[in-house]
Amino acid sequence: MWIQQKPNSPAALTDLQGHTVGLKFECNKCQTEVFTDLIGIPAADHLANSTEDDGQFETEEIKCPGCDMTHEITIKSTFDGVTFDVSDVAPDKVSYQVPPAEQH
Repeated sequence: MWIQQKPNSPAALTDLQGHTVGLKFECNKCQTEVFTDLIGIPAADHLANSTEDDGQFETEEIKCPGCDMTHEITIKSTFDGVTFDVSDVAPDKVSYQVPPAEQH
């Protein structure tokens, strides 16, 4: 089941930490729907000195199959939750899902 990311509300860290997710989004250049391979969710940094420092990042690149535009995907985990940033794509146009075998 695909879950649409909310622009100002991160996904719950407890639901995603320790899992992998697939992302889908619409390419802003050619409007092709792009699906990623599974990407691991990094753990928030428990040794951080403040909530501003608690972020851990995972960065990937994916080429749009429709126009070969390269999109950079950044997954940030903080104690507030997980956000998925895809270059040149609005946050509310990004959806994610945990593979069925991994759901708890």
